[in-house]
Amino acid sequence: MPVFLEPSEDPTDMVASASFRPLVAVLQGLRSHDERLVEQLASRALSSGKRKVHVRRDEDGQIVGAGGEGDGENQEQNDTNATAESALLHFSSPRDASTIAAFLRTRVYRPESLVWLEGYQALIRWRTENEITGLYAVPYDVEVEVGVTKDFPLGRWVHQQRKALRAGELEERRKELLDAPEAGMVWEPGEEAWENKLAALRSYRRATGHLAPRQDQVWGEGEGEGEEMVPIGQHIANLRRKGGLGKDQERAAERAKQLAAIDPDWNCPWPLDWQRHYRVLADLVDADGSLPDIAPGVLMDGDDIGRWLTRQREASTWAQLTEDQQERLTTLGVKPVQAPSPAPATTRATKSPSKAQQAFQRGLAALTQWVEREGQRPVPRGHSEQIAVDGEMEPVAVKLGVWVSNTKQRRDKLTQEQRAALQALGAEWA
Repeated sequence: MPVFLEPSEDPTDMVASASFRPLVAVLQGLRSHDERLVEQLASRALSSGKRKVHVRRDEDGQIVGAGGEGDGENQEQNDTNATAESALLHFSSPRDASTIAAFLRTRVYRPESLVWLEGYQALIRWRTENEITGLYAVPYDVEVEVGVTKDFPLGRWVHQQRKALRAGELEERRKELLDAPEAGMVWEPGEEAWENKLAALRSYRRATGHLAPRQDQVWGEGEGEGEEMVPIGQHIANLRRKGGLGKDQERAAERAKQLAAIDPDWNCPWPLDWQRHYRVLADLVDADGSLPDIAPGVLMDGDDIGRWLTRQREASTWAQLTEDQQERLTTLGVKPVQAPSPAPATTRATKSPSKAQQAFQRGLAALTQWVEREGQRPVPRGHSEQIAVDGEMEPVAVKLGVWVSNTKQRRDKLTQEQRAALQALGAEWA
């Protein structure tokens, strides 16, 4: 039967086109006569092409039988159904099987309003033209040409479907259509942003072996001009904060599992700078499990991995590490350097460190902890750092900002060893 299209109407826009009403009426009439006949078309259209059907006609062109690949008792019935389908839906131009299935579902089997179907058709058309697969949130300002409508407000239509769902006004059958793979509806736009973030984190983890970037680290795999770079460092910093996974406890737990699947140490209890240095060091272990000699000054991705390794081996730094950190370094063959035995007491000066020396050592330990966590970022003057001190049950607060300022002013009175220790932490003024 002929279908007369409106000027410039696309023949493949069957779902929402008023031009196909005569065909819809015929198919609905056949369905009322034999319900199975048309309903089978909806399920079989999706598997079109998987089975070859050979239709035989007599001299007058009438169908007299059909044969297909396969055998069995049901073959005769299958051939009869296939023949009926071929006779019912044979288009003069090729049609995609999923388009036929959508047409039958929405116009014949469970008829929908053409007003609503125009939006549904626009959504499918827009995704097809932009080669979009999977879940994808349609921007609010998107307008598309569909059927005889030049500027259909697709973005606003999608927004209305979300509002209808939240209000409990969206029919279940419409939600099923929008949940279908060809529609790829995103009911919560935030979920798409989360999936994009996970994709970037997976990409970064594959490339670097860790999820411990610097806070200013950006990431992008593409090489095309204008490609948007992802602030991967800020993402991780935000996720690690208290409540960073959202207020919904169930969703937060699910997201934590997704992140742990990418890298179990994404939320390690120690600073990310330490974790990044450790992962880089672990990647340098030889096949036999031994770590090569790495001298201070050896840079890996901008980090002085040699200086960091030397610092970890210092007895004072080693004592501040957790058991888990110590165990990880030990597995790599890193062990603390034993402090030399104290020389026999000969003078009053060598009996015990003075209060000034103790204060310097605490300040140095606090600065070391700051650099491990924050990098070379300047210490705010009002910042205090909590450090572990031998003989103390609780961490001790060191006014690190004030200590750095005072030490800088008194640098002329520092010993050579003290200057060297500060320089090793990046204090150029020392």
